[in-house]
Amino acid sequence: MSKNRALILALLLTAAPTMACAETTTFSFIFGGKVVGHLIADTKGDVTTVDYDVKNNGRGPTIAEVIKTGPGGLPVEWSIKGATTFGSKVEEHFSQAGGHAEWLDSTGKGSAAVKAPALYVAQAASPWSGEIIAQALLKAPNMTLAALPGGTLHLEKGETLTVNGASGPVQVTRYDLVGIDLEPETMLLDPQGHLFADPSPSGIMIRKGYEGEETRLRKLAADWSTARFVDMEKAVAHHYAAPVRIKNVRLFDPKTSNLTEPVSVLVRGRNIAAVEPLDSPPTPGEVTVDGAGGTLVAGMYEMHAHIQQGGALLNLVAGITTVRDMGNDNAVLDKLIQRMDSGEIGGPHVIRSGFIEGKSPYSANNGILVDSQEKAIDAVRWYGARDYWQIKIYNSMNPAWVPAMVKEAHLLGMRVAGHVPAFATADEMIGDGYDEMTHINQFMLQWVMTQGEDTRTLFRLTALKRFQNFDLSSPKVAHTLQLMVDGHKAIDPTLGIHENLLLNRDGQTPSGAVDYIDHLPIGARRDLVKAWIDTSAPGDDAAYRAAWPKLLATTKMLHDRGIFIVFGTDTGGSFTYHRELQIYQEKGIMTAPEILKRATYDSAKYTGQDQRMGSIEKGKLADFFLIPGDPTKDIKAIKTISMVVKDGTFYYPSEVYPKFGITPFTTAPRVIEASTTAR
Repeated sequence: MSKNRALILALLLTAAPTMACAETTTFSFIFGGKVVGHLIADTKGDVTTVDYDVKNNGRGPTIAEVIKTGPGGLPVEWSIKGATTFGSKVEEHFSQAGGHAEWLDSTGKGSAAVKAPALYVAQAASPWSGEIIAQALLKAPNMTLAALPGGTLHLEKGETLTVNGASGPVQVTRYDLVGIDLEPETMLLDPQGHLFADPSPSGIMIRKGYEGEETRLRKLAADWSTARFVDMEKAVAHHYAAPVRIKNVRLFDPKTSNLTEPVSVLVRGRNIAAVEPLDSPPTPGEVTVDGAGGTLVAGMYEMHAHIQQGGALLNLVAGITTVRDMGNDNAVLDKLIQRMDSGEIGGPHVIRSGFIEGKSPYSANNGILVDSQEKAIDAVRWYGARDYWQIKIYNSMNPAWVPAMVKEAHLLGMRVAGHVPAFATADEMIGDGYDEMTHINQFMLQWVMTQGEDTRTLFRLTALKRFQNFDLSSPKVAHTLQLMVDGHKAIDPTLGIHENLLLNRDGQTPSGAVDYIDHLPIGARRDLVKAWIDTSAPGDDAAYRAAWPKLLATTKMLHDRGIFIVFGTDTGGSFTYHRELQIYQEKGIMTAPEILKRATYDSAKYTGQDQRMGSIEKGKLADFFLIPGDPTKDIKAIKTISMVVKDGTFYYPSEVYPKFGITPFTTAPRVIEASTTAR
């Protein structure tokens, strides 16, 4: 299945089919309690036309399809046109005749000789692909089929439940689709085997007339997902009853920004019990982990996450032991934090940002939406009473309300970060009291925009092409930088997402994915080789490419002026977080030791957690990871993590990755549990 859903925070879920007696069926996509899109499927004989459109947060895909099916429900012709979440044009075609299949997608032309039934998995399809896959697999032996251009699809049957709506009660059965993407896709099928809904904890695509079941089905989706990750945690989390001696490792020391001499680190319970000379003898009953001369680094901070259950463990085994969540469904996030903190499922510590958005046709439907200054201040107070670290202000907020919101947040001991509200400027937000600016594009756009231009739409991204010939020595740039210096502000640039936006082109492996794309399942690999934006207009390709160095240069200017930069991705973290850090060294913005220190100790200090986190010292939490290389020379070494410890629980990525269909990057260290090895 396509990972286009991940580009809008994993919220565009596969959806649904026609009912057996209907030619046209309509489905609603609901997020944040609001209908934000539709899918209309019109079937006549063996041909279906699809109209799919979702717009949340001022963006989303628009797709039109024509699909002809043959024996067994397998597509024999499939045409897909439209635009992806960020506007890149889609022109995909598939056809099969006899034993020959061929297709054209963003990677170019492909073909295959088909000797046995196989199902084409479209790269840019609408959620109607869920109906096609379900129908084909239900007819296949063992509900399993080979997939084109690669991989295998399989359905696993779950429980049956009754849903109620305008057309009366319907018995629906849960099926999980596995084999193509990082996680199973949960679908609810009606008694005829047609897709009824595809729920997630955050949103749902559901047959029109049954929208009232949204809350219940989202809760069930959360429970089903939780059960999977609870079972996974039992399989991959190692809780050692005895002290654990990690022997022969060098530590990254943020005080010196160098590696120490080889030592042993002792873990007891959640804490680091000792850091001892290498020749210190073990005590009776210890577990020994052979560090083999590798490097131990304190757990890293992903400072721009929108954490979800599916990505929690993947972030953890990427060495990220703490994330700052920058906007979420508040109730869903609270429950997820409880599960991770209790050890029910694996995941990082979470620092919460209270998302506040103004109501408009372009609203992002996260957190709390407000339509007055009074309600905006009430939202600030709501977050303050629940111990949120900061508030985050978003695009549709009335900028006139910001000073009062900032004043209340600071009164309650919270920081303020966010986007620049539409029709305002970064300079104004800095003056109004923002403590941190969010995204480098939000910070820079005021230099190339004219009054009245609306950043609630994709314009906040597409306007970046105006930087092609922009002079960064302009007085307006110097003025903004000085405001940041004088106000002791910080910034969260999220460079990696801008690299993807400006440089990704159809059929080309993105620079950020070169080191891991071949380790991923086929569906995830295909999604990475798609452009994000439309560059078809004359001059646009060159303009977008030329904007990227300007973003990098601005980030370096900020760093050189002493402005605090935090590392965040807004793309799910994990592998993309590794790329985020790599950009800073590759482009000469920071040295590798500076990056490591910022990702660990500096971030812990910035968030007020340095007494317990951020470095490997006696008494601190046992939050760190092991790699064979030296990240002070090349930050890329963090890509080969062999062990992660969080709160004293040990994880070995080589055990975790196969459960997501990912090929491991390295092996686990040797672990000796026999007490006879100690004196």
